[in-house]
Amino acid sequence: MKAAILNNLDGTFQVGEIEIDEPRDHEVLVEVKASGLCHSDLHFAETDFGVPLPAVLGHELAGVVIAVGPEVREFEIGDHVVGSLIQFCGHCRACNSGKTYQCTHPEETLRADEGEKPRLRGESGAVTQVFGTGAFAEKALVHENQLAKVPKELPFAQASLLGCGTITGAGAAINTASVRPGDTVAVIGIGGVGLNVISGAKLAGAGRIVAIDMQPRKEELARKFGATDFIDASSGNSVEALRTLIPGGADHVFEVVGIKATSEQAIQMARKGGGAYMIGVHAPTSTIDVNVTVDLLTNQVDLRGVYMGSTNIKQDIPMYAQLYLQGKLNLDDLISREIGIEEINEAYTELKGGAIARSVITSF
Repeated sequence: MKAAILNNLDGTFQVGEIEIDEPRDHEVLVEVKASGLCHSDLHFAETDFGVPLPAVLGHELAGVVIAVGPEVREFEIGDHVVGSLIQFCGHCRACNSGKTYQCTHPEETLRADEGEKPRLRGESGAVTQVFGTGAFAEKALVHENQLAKVPKELPFAQASLLGCGTITGAGAAINTASVRPGDTVAVIGIGGVGLNVISGAKLAGAGRIVAIDMQPRKEELARKFGATDFIDASSGNSVEALRTLIPGGADHVFEVVGIKATSEQAIQMARKGGGAYMIGVHAPTSTIDVNVTVDLLTNQVDLRGVYMGSTNIKQDIPMYAQLYLQGKLNLDDLISREIGIEEINEAYTELKGGAIARSVITSF
């Protein structure tokens, strides 16, 4: 099958042919109809996170089930599904409490035996299936725990975004921060995930939603998703600007960039007793400076890391799908363009430049 393969940590992919195995046990073979280009995949394509190469990335997938393993009970051939990088065993303490995103045995969704045939193979041997999805390909072989069934009337391109960008962003506001009606929200970084944070805050009834970005042209799109205010971070001190708009600071501040400066700004933007939520993916060695006495003890800021929007995909992905079909969740404007798999490098160059929100591969 055709796939976009990462051979070196240079941020570029080579389109070529690889083999995919038949489904075993709890595995589901999906014909990929749409695969979103997430910034997280780009981080893994440029930074050494210890992933063996060659590898196939891609985790925002939507498609149709074409085969199932003998132990699969949740899906059948013809089902429309969305995949996610959240891997969970289904029986640990976290999973039993519904917090599958905190699973302590995610490796159980993979083929663990080193002597076992790999899911993906190239000319020189095994190809790593990153996140257990490997969706930059015509087909994906995924554990059933990483899939959620969605209505067949949901367009594939929009459906693919539910697997990461939407559940991470909207979930951060709804699940992690528990934004309540009337709360004030600030979002730093108005890319695909940041726009979904705005959507989630709007769904939760936030009274004021401030979008913050270095690119002024993003204001129009941010307001389309529900932002009430916009701060051009390139024109001055964003912390002062936010505290001018919202005296005392915001109830909830979401950092969706993944760098030291904006992470520290998020803490400074939060009101006393407010929350600062770290969503953006940092480099593995990244650190930030926190004044424990001032920020945490005196100002009582709740500093939290957010993983995948604290999402239970079996419940939340179908919910977001219904919200979209009811006209209550904007997914259409997240898609900047649909592309062929051969255009993946060009599309990631555009994403890095901040010119677009999301490209989605819909042609293989």
